[in-house]
Amino acid sequence: MLIVEGHKIKNYSEQMTNDELYDFCIQNKGLRIERDKDQNIIIMSPVGWESGFFEKNFIFELELWVRQNKQGLTIGSSTGFLLPNGAMRSPDACWISQKRWEEVPEDQKQKFLPLVPDFIVEIKSPGDSIKDLKVKMEEWMENGVRLAWLIDSKAEMVYIYHNKRTVEKIIGFEQVLKAEEIMSGFEFDLRQLKLP
Repeated sequence: MLIVEGHKIKNYSEQMTNDELYDFCIQNKGLRIERDKDQNIIIMSPVGWESGFFEKNFIFELELWVRQNKQGLTIGSSTGFLLPNGAMRSPDACWISQKRWEEVPEDQKQKFLPLVPDFIVEIKSPGDSIKDLKVKMEEWMENGVRLAWLIDSKAEMVYIYHNKRTVEKIIGFEQVLKAEEIMSGFEFDLRQLKLP
C-alpha cells in the first residue's frame, strides 16, 4: 500500500481494511482521503474557495431537485463510497436513487457507504490533473455510476460520461446541462459557474 501525501509517497507493508481506513480518516479529519482500486491511500489538499463555491452550487441544485421531486437523496462531498473494485472515493456532488439507498442494510450506513451513486459530479480544482480526473471518472463508470459530469471551470469544458460508455465533450458555459437519462427534470445552468 502507498500513502501519497502531496508529492511524498510512503510505503506500508499491509493494506487497510475498510474499518481501518474509516478510523484512519477519523484520526485525520482535516485531510481529504481516498483509496484507489490498488489500495493506495491518496491524501489530497483541501479545495480552494473557487472549487468549494462550485461544489456548493451543485449540491444546492441537486438538493433542491430532490426536495421538489421527492426522489432519492444527495450526500455531502466528504462522504466516502466503497466501490465494488475496492476503492473508496468521494465525489464533489452526487445523487443516489431511492432504490440503491434502500438496498444498503441499515447497519452499513454508519461509515463509508457500500454503494455506487447513480449520478456524480467532479469539479477540477487548480491542483488537479485532468488526466487523473478522467481516470477517476472511468473508475466511477466501471463501478456502476449511470451518469457523471467532469467539469473543468478554467477551460470552460464539461465531459459527460454516459453509462453506454460514451463520453460527450461540451465546450463553453453558455448552456444548460440536463440529466434526463436518470433524473427527469434536473438541469444545471453552467452560467452559475461564472465567478461573481
